[in-house]
Amino acid sequence: MSRTNPFKWWNLLFFLAMITVNVLSITLPLGGNNTAEISDMYYTYLTPAGYAFSIWSLIYLLLAGFVIYQFRPAAGSNNAIESIGIWFILSCIFNIGWLLLWQYLYIELSLVAMIFLLFTLIMIYQISRRILNPTRGEKWLIRLPFSIYLGWISVATIVNVSVVLEKNNWDGFGLSDPTWAVIMLCVGTLLAVAVSYPNRDSVYPLVFVWAYIAIALEHKDANNVYITGLVAAGLLLLYSIWLLLTPRRNRY
Repeated sequence: MSRTNPFKWWNLLFFLAMITVNVLSITLPLGGNNTAEISDMYYTYLTPAGYAFSIWSLIYLLLAGFVIYQFRPAAGSNNAIESIGIWFILSCIFNIGWLLLWQYLYIELSLVAMIFLLFTLIMIYQISRRILNPTRGEKWLIRLPFSIYLGWISVATIVNVSVVLEKNNWDGFGLSDPTWAVIMLCVGTLLAVAVSYPNRDSVYPLVFVWAYIAIALEHKDANNVYITGLVAAGLLLLYSIWLLLTPRRNRY
């Protein structure tokens, strides 16, 4: 078992690079358009209200906590943290890649980058969930950050797919855009349950609640989307509370 994490400085470096690119995307902005303006260019029935993107501040704050936590002396012998190292570096690279491709309007390629980002977060999530009897620090600074991050990128991937289809004038096999939005909201709800239930993770579905309410409020004029978004959010909220209050059975 390694006493020091060989990835911790690289994690810090790539995290700072990711934050820098995100700041530049807002202040310059990169490509001449900010993220919200590009989202409006390819507006779909899954585009959430603008306030929903404020969750990025929470995600980056929690990721900063993870990066700092790995420098604790006791964390040096933690196999889970060391195993996360390379995947966290890759997640930062794909996050940067997605943002650059999005800002410069390579929308289809940005979806590819996001899928790779989603894959790296799935790997990190699985590692974090294999920690037996996690300490308070591991719960708050390893499990929590990546539950929220994976949850948001899960939703963002669905939205990004809809943006690519909108950009390429997909006909939806004859179904209307609101109908497809309802279908994807239902698919996302099933995904939230499928990922969270085996892990008794009450946080992951809460991200969907946040996103679905924002989608519903943004599309009050589309009755089906509005109702589906609110109902799905309500059901997922109740489901999340149930997970929180239901202890996981000991399988050993």
